[in-house]
Amino acid sequence: MGLDSHSDKYLDAVVRVVQSLDRKAYEKLVDELVALKTREGRLFILGVGGSAANAGHAVNDFRKLCGIEAYAPTDNVSELTARTNDEGWATVFAAWLEVSRIRPADAILVLSVGGGDAARNVSPNLVQAIDLARRVGARVLGLVGRDGGHTARVGDAVVIVPTVDDALITPLSEAFQAVLWHGLVSHPRLAAGKAKWESLR
Repeated sequence: MGLDSHSDKYLDAVVRVVQSLDRKAYEKLVDELVALKTREGRLFILGVGGSAANAGHAVNDFRKLCGIEAYAPTDNVSELTARTNDEGWATVFAAWLEVSRIRPADAILVLSVGGGDAARNVSPNLVQAIDLARRVGARVLGLVGRDGGHTARVGDAVVIVPTVDDALITPLSEAFQAVLWHGLVSHPRLAAGKAKWESLR
């Protein structure tokens, strides 16, 4: 197939993303999570679509590997669909955070390709959740793609997956959410101990 094959194009783009990531922004995110853990705050992880699946996986890792109390609203399908049906999609995450009594010690971690954009009606549920977190004084963290949208504009520590190919924005953004959060949960400043396979000899 040669160098013009999709596989080569995709894997080359992965390398370019790694080379272009803002390492200082990533370390700032580590600092925020260390502070969250120290003050015993909770981490609420928000995502839609593929990012919702990533949120559930990340919740497991932050709880099990870092000892951080973490939750994702999309893990409760019954509540999510009831709220969507009765109250609307735009408010579903903010309403869930209100019932969870989000407080200043807590943080939200937004996993998103675009980060939300109220003006274009893109992920309004993320926008409203972010605005609620800011109103109560909780920290806003993010792993987002493209230009980062509302998350990057108002967040406290946000890593943007750089766009290296306009045809691969979504797959690379969602793939690197996993790469980046796995780096976080295995960070020596956050990890509570070795993961299972790393502990075996």
